[in-house]
Amino acid sequence: MEFNLDNLVRENIKRMTAYSSARHEYSGTASIFLDANENSFGSPLSENYNRYPDPLQLKLKEKLSNIKGVPFQNIFLGNGSDEAIDLLFRIFCEPGKDNVIIFPPTYGMYEVCAEMNNVTVKKVSLTENFQLDLSAIEKAIDATTKLIFVCSPNNPTGNSINRNDIEVILNNFDGLVVIDEAYINYAKQKTFIPELTEYPNLVILQTLSKAWGLAGLRLGMAFAGQPIIDYLNKVKYPYNINTATQNLAIEALSNISSINNWTKTTVEQKEWLKEELLELEFVQTVYPSDANFILVKMTDAKKVYNYLSAKGIIVRDRSNIILCDDCLRITIGTPDENKQLVEALKLYGA
Repeated sequence: MEFNLDNLVRENIKRMTAYSSARHEYSGTASIFLDANENSFGSPLSENYNRYPDPLQLKLKEKLSNIKGVPFQNIFLGNGSDEAIDLLFRIFCEPGKDNVIIFPPTYGMYEVCAEMNNVTVKKVSLTENFQLDLSAIEKAIDATTKLIFVCSPNNPTGNSINRNDIEVILNNFDGLVVIDEAYINYAKQKTFIPELTEYPNLVILQTLSKAWGLAGLRLGMAFAGQPIIDYLNKVKYPYNINTATQNLAIEALSNISSINNWTKTTVEQKEWLKEELLELEFVQTVYPSDANFILVKMTDAKKVYNYLSAKGIIVRDRSNIILCDDCLRITIGTPDENKQLVEALKLYGA
C-alpha cells in the first residue's frame, strides 16, 4: 500500500507558518546576544539560565542518536511522550471529522488527547490474552481513521503485542501507526526503531521516565521519518524542552551502566515477586509482563488495595478497566520495598 503523508496532514497545518524564534534565526557562535530580549546580566542561579534553550535540542539529540542508532533528524523531543501524542492529534486529525483507534485496556492519554482535540475514538478491545484482534481492527478502519495507537509493552497489562500482528497493520493501513514503547527497556521484544526506514507511516514513542529514572524531568521521545518529525517541530512550542532538562538528560545518558544494572535487577525482582505472590491463596493470576510492573488478578482487589493503602503501600487499582476485573497493577520496587509488600500481603491473607 502506497503511503502519502500529505493526504493525512490537516490543511491548516500545511498552510501555517511556524513561529520563528531568535534561536531559530541565529544558532551560531557569538560573544554578544542582543536578539531575544533576555536578561543580559545573568540569572540568580549558577547556570546561564538567562538564555533561551536550544529549540531543537541538537546536543541532546546527538547523544540519543548514538544510543538509539537513529539519525538525529528522525528524533523529536517533547515534554513527556504526552506532548508528542497531543501534537499527532493536532497535526493529523481534523476535529469533529476524523477518528483514531485504540486497543483497551491501554494507556489512558490516547483517549484524553482525543477528547481534548474533539477526535472520535474507536475502541477495539484486546483479546482475552491481551493481543490484537486483527479482524475487528480491519472492520473498524474507515476513510477518516488517521491514527492507530499500539502500546507495547502494554499498560496496564504488561505484555508485548505480537510483532507480526503489528506489522500486518503497518503494511495494510494508510494512516499512521503509533507504537508506544515506554517500557521497551524491560522487554525481550526488540524496538521497532530499525524498521523506520521500512515503514514511512511508523511513529515510535519512548521515554526517559521509566528505565532511565527521569520521570521528574518530563522528557519523551518520538522517532519517525523526517517528514513527520518536521511537522512535529513545526507545531510544537518554540522552547518546549528547557535548558535544565536538556543538560541533566545529557548527563544521565552518559551513565548507561547504572541503567543496565537497575533494569537487570528490576527484571530479577519481577520474577521473585511473581513467585511470592502466587503462593498467596487470594492471588488468582499474575499475568506475563515485559514491563517494570505486573498485573495481578486477586480475590476482592479493592479490599486488598485499601488494606495496602492503610499500611502506606500504594499500588494501582485497575479493577474498573475492561478485561482487568479484580486486578491490581504493582510496580516493581527495590528489593526492600518488594519484601515489605509481600510481608504485608502475607499478613492480609493470614
